[in-house]
Order: sequence, then C-alpha cells, then structure tokens
Amino acid sequence: MRFFPEALELPDSTFVILRDLIHDRTGIYYNENKRYMLAERLTPRVIARELESFLDYYYLLKYDSKSQDEWLALMDNLSVPETFFWREFDQIEILSEVLLPQYQEQWPAHRSYQRPLKIWSAACATGEEPLSIAIALQEKGWFHKLPIEIYASDASPQAISKARAGIYREYSFRTLSDQLKNKYFEKTDVGWQISNQIHQHIHWSVANLLCPEEIKFLSKADVIFCRNVFIYFSDTAIKKTAELFFQAMPNPGYLFLSASESLLKLKTKFELVQMQGAFVYVKKS
Repeated sequence: MRFFPEALELPDSTFVILRDLIHDRTGIYYNENKRYMLAERLTPRVIARELESFLDYYYLLKYDSKSQDEWLALMDNLSVPETFFWREFDQIEILSEVLLPQYQEQWPAHRSYQRPLKIWSAACATGEEPLSIAIALQEKGWFHKLPIEIYASDASPQAISKARAGIYREYSFRTLSDQLKNKYFEKTDVGWQISNQIHQHIHWSVANLLCPEEIKFLSKADVIFCRNVFIYFSDTAIKKTAELFFQAMPNPGYLFLSASESLLKLKTKFELVQMQGAFVYVKKS
C-alpha cells in the first residue's frame, strides 16, 4: 500500500524545520516563495518511503540511523542539472591562456615537489563543465606540457553516474562547435559518447560542498570552478563554502564563479581580479 503526503502543501512549522535541515546539510535555501518547489521535490521521496506526511520525512532525515542513504537519494531530487558544454567559456580560456602559461613558467621551481596542477570542477552536475575544461586543455596541448589532474564532483549520485557514463544529448551541445563535437564525441544509438582520450582525464566523485570531510582533498586544488551553484545557497552557506576553499587551496589559488555570482558583499579573503575581460577570485600571499 502506498501513502501520499498532504497534497504538496507543507504546514508552516514543517516547512520551516525541513527547509532549515536541508539548508544546514546542503547549503540550498528555500525561502517562503519556494515552498511549493520544495514540496514538489520532496514528494517523490515521501512516496518512495511510504510515509504519511512531510513531518515523517523530516524525522527520517533527522534521526533515522540509515538516513545517509536517503540524503543521497534526496540530492538527486534537489539538484538542478542545468549545464552544457562551453558554458561561460571565457573563464576556461583564462585557465588555458593565462594561468597555465604562468604555472608552466614557474614549473621548474615546483618540480621538486612532484605535485601536479590540480583543477576541481565543484558541483559539476552531469559533467559538461569538467569535460569542456579537458577538451580546451587537450586542444592547447597542455596535457603534454604539464602534469595536470582534473577532479569533478557533485552532491547528486545520479548526476555523477551520468557523468561517468559520458553520453550526452543534443541539448548539451548548443554552444559547442560541430568541429569539436565530431572530434571528441562519437554518435551512438542513445546519444553522443565522449572519447576516452578526454574522459580518462577526469576523476569523478560524489561530494557535498557543505561537508568538510567530503571536500577536504578536492578543495586543495590550485584552480576551482564552482559556477552556478551559489545562486541556490544562502549567504551563510556561501561564506562557509568559500572559507573552506580558501583554507585548503594552495597559494596562489584561483576560484571561478559564474557571472551571476559574487563574493564581494560577503567580505571573504579572496581578491577579485579581472583577466582578459573575465573575473576570478584569487587567494594571494
């Protein structure tokens, strides 16, 4: 027998405690205007768990000994996998044309450490961003010039599963040239498969940005792309995440946000720098 919650209508008290619990765990914040959206995204999980109310679901997330599995399932519902290849490509160009040449020039001084340049695509959804980075670096020959490691993570296990499969529909290619599409993807019966030449450069993982232990290794990257995720976070969660990044990143470190996101009003330790018409937040000595 399947039970159904109260018709997608969250009572005030239940909405507040669920919203705050999700915010504390994920950074995602649902204000009063997004009450219906939250209810809509929670409903499939309430049904799947055969619970009678949203309050029951709150108790499951908060107190159940096996709640970790449910949080992973919930992240698939809460995530917004809106991404595509070559999105805000000007920042990837800065990486390829400005930062990597600088790093190459300094590389003899770093060689004794035997430490590769580490790039992390945080909240990568289904993988279009890190694959765009890898394609851009492959086009410029950077994988032959420097030791580079690319890491990509998302809080949604479903999104990372799709990224690992590496198969994409036409919608993902709306800003990628046909020349690059045909060069690095192969048409299959179910979509376009990324070539192993590119896919092999990415290390995929599931990680929650608000969980220090899960991002401890990843946030030690020299370059972090964390784009189009802070638009869903509260200021408190953004500041906490930025501080986690700053503490772990080497010096200098470079953080890319989307054009619609900013750290300025939060007064973090990052310095905003303009490079070739685009912006990057820099950790400096």
